[in-house]
Amino acid sequence: MNLIMKKVTSWAAIIAVPTAITGFYGQNLPYPGNGTHWGVLVSTTLIAVMSTLLYAVFKHRDRL
Repeated sequence: MNLIMKKVTSWAAIIAVPTAITGFYGQNLPYPGNGTHWGVLVSTTLIAVMSTLLYAVFKHRDRL
């Protein structure tokens, strides 16, 4: 049971990163890169890098 909870929690943390970033960029408020091509690239890159980093850390710590 404890091993399953570690894995579920790790996957939930990985999924929370893109949710938080897209939620921030989905607000009706001005943000850095609003209406520009580089704003989309920055948010997409941030999602990919953070998710990959979390996956690598959790895999290294034997959580996945």
